[in-house]
Amino acid sequence: MRHTDTPGYRHEALFYRGDEEFLAGTVPLVRDTIEADAAVLVAVPRARARVLQEALGPDRERVEFADMEQLGRNPGRIIGAWRDFVRAHGEGAAPPLGIGEPVWPERTEAELVECHRHETLLNLAFSPETPWTLLCPYDAERLPEDVLAASRRNHAHVIEHGEWRRSDSFARAIPGPAPLPPPAVEPTELRFKAGELGAVRAFLAQLARSEGFPPDRLADLVLAVDELATNSLRYARGEGVLRTWRENGTLLVEVADDGHIADPLAGRDCPPPTEIGGRGLYLVNQLCDLVQLRSSPEGSLVRIHMRLD
Repeated sequence: MRHTDTPGYRHEALFYRGDEEFLAGTVPLVRDTIEADAAVLVAVPRARARVLQEALGPDRERVEFADMEQLGRNPGRIIGAWRDFVRAHGEGAAPPLGIGEPVWPERTEAELVECHRHETLLNLAFSPETPWTLLCPYDAERLPEDVLAASRRNHAHVIEHGEWRRSDSFARAIPGPAPLPPPAVEPTELRFKAGELGAVRAFLAQLARSEGFPPDRLADLVLAVDELATNSLRYARGEGVLRTWRENGTLLVEVADDGHIADPLAGRDCPPPTEIGGRGLYLVNQLCDLVQLRSSPEGSLVRIHMRLD
């Protein structure tokens, strides 16, 4: 059975080695989709986009391209973009196609962890009956085997060497609250409670300036942490802990409390206007370079990464 023969949502991985295999796995699928008069959105790193655009020739005008290095700098932003795409094009006569490459060799270890969580959550983000295909290319020539093994676990189907097959290790699961690595250096800590949000903002702004944080992004940092602290006061027991430190050219800030965020997709899509609340984490994902959320009945921790360069 061909991978295009069954209806509904298909989340598949393409393992490619070099431009030839990348194009062999993407160009025919793109052309079949546009010939069916369905929408195509390609979100890949810039070098991949150039290769695909050249191969498509005039057909590239019928394809929407997004720069994954910007869209997916924080993987927590990607699901919202795919949902917007499906909401806009999912009612057509033929299913739309997405091609998204969130993993590339230059990703940091923390980014890779969140990319794997993102790919796992994609299996929960759409109903199995949703008519569309999302193909996720992986550079099997340059990525380490543990990254490819993770892809086999979070994609039901894998295309490799031109062959489509079911993944023997696929597991539809909700990512657990896997612990984050401890700070590389002793963090600066501030405990806060109701009525102290102003003090939290002032404390963070002063510390960020002392670390050489870019002035043009300071407002984003302070707003993101203000949203997290506000959530702690609103949904936990009225108090929280802020920790911050510098690591590998990045300012890290985390907010911890005893609340529990039950929705594994929290913050990954903008809630509809009719829904009260839920916009704080979404805004944090839009503002920050990387967001790591871990939550269990024992408490929640959100760690944000903001580059200093």
